[in-house]
Amino acid sequence: MGGVDITKVRKAVGESTKPVAQGQKPAGFLNREIRFFKPRLPDRVKEGFYLELSTLLSSGVDIRSALELLAEEQTKPRHRELVTSIHDKIVEGAPLSDALKTSAYFTPYEYFSVQIGEESGKLNDVLKELALFYTKKLKQRRQMINALSYPSLILFTSVAAVIFMLTFIVPMFSDVFARFGGELPALTKSIISLSEFFASQLPVMLLLTVAFTVFVFYNKGKTWFRRYGTTIFLKIPVVGEVYSSIHLARFCSAMALLIGSKVPLLNAIQLVRQMMNFYPIDNSLVHIEKAILNGDSLHSTLKRFKIYSPRMVALLKVGEEVNSLDKFFDKLGKNYAEEAEHKTGLLSTFLEPVMIIFLGVIVGFILIAMYLPMFQLSSSIGG
Repeated sequence: MGGVDITKVRKAVGESTKPVAQGQKPAGFLNREIRFFKPRLPDRVKEGFYLELSTLLSSGVDIRSALELLAEEQTKPRHRELVTSIHDKIVEGAPLSDALKTSAYFTPYEYFSVQIGEESGKLNDVLKELALFYTKKLKQRRQMINALSYPSLILFTSVAAVIFMLTFIVPMFSDVFARFGGELPALTKSIISLSEFFASQLPVMLLLTVAFTVFVFYNKGKTWFRRYGTTIFLKIPVVGEVYSSIHLARFCSAMALLIGSKVPLLNAIQLVRQMMNFYPIDNSLVHIEKAILNGDSLHSTLKRFKIYSPRMVALLKVGEEVNSLDKFFDKLGKNYAEEAEHKTGLLSTFLEPVMIIFLGVIVGFILIAMYLPMFQLSSSIGG
């Protein structure tokens, strides 16, 4: 098929042509390069893929024609090849879930969810839920980035300003003070000593920074590093709470989707564990899976881990009793998402003035130390 405008198809079925995520257009869904070193697709890509595919299927287009349309829409060869390979597998008789599974770009959570949609006759609903899942994930990530970007910029500026002053400004004052002679204030001596130490150790500091970066890069996927790294990160005030809320929201949303699709609880936990990259939840699910196999209830096993709040455990206990876990997980997912959004706003409001004050104090401290001998000299002359 050729020459078909997806936007027109969406208009024909009465769906909005506006993007799902704030101001971003998912229509050109594979609009970022696939990474060479790892077979993956960015979340924004997956959001657009599931959204467009569900739109076309809802309009009455069959799966093969829908994938043909999506392939024709791509401008990058790799993207077109990916969609075409999925299309070719379906033409050969494979279901969409198997085609996603063999492509190596999709997680078990995704292709098993699609499989459930195929078996239950609710493929469109599952595709829309997957698109919504990635929309929420992208929104949460943007909120975190927006909250930390300005404070991070100020912190970088502060570090750069301190390095510049210690490397260039302080030595200039030091030369001037050496010509005048005399005893310098203790504060000025300390800053000059710090400047001399910094200048002599700068190559070592740069080497250590590079070594630390390489160390983190090669160990970030290891269990011990994830455990200690996450523990330290969660202890950061407000930031750790926001990070935890974001991942709990993703966990609850994923569980709501799977249980709502009639996936057995144990299978849902296994699938969610394969797509979680947050160590406290990932690690807890391993033990929860074993406990449920031994006959324990979900809420009683969740209670053993600090990452799950007493309120969450209590709600899920009720959900188990009334056999509506999917509804309670959905409610919790929305609550955690709202909590993360609220705390992100507080984080941004709190960090910006703190970092500005921090920059002013550091720079002001160095300047005072440098001008203090001049003040003393002028006072002695005036006296």
